[in-house]
Amino acid sequence: MDIAAAATAMSQSALSQAVGIKVLNMAKNQAETQAQNMVQMIQKSMDPNLGRQLDISI
Repeated sequence: MDIAAAATAMSQSALSQAVGIKVLNMAKNQAETQAQNMVQMIQKSMDPNLGRQLDISI
């Protein structure tokens, strides 16, 4: 393999790796956003009085 072909292959490999890292970073950011939205939704839907009283009859 000549030097030009090796350099081209290495450049393509580096580009492919950079694109893969960018896509993974975008997916991570989206997952973090979805998790934050889910936490907010759960906090809004919780009743603050839930679980304060326990009715037991024996």
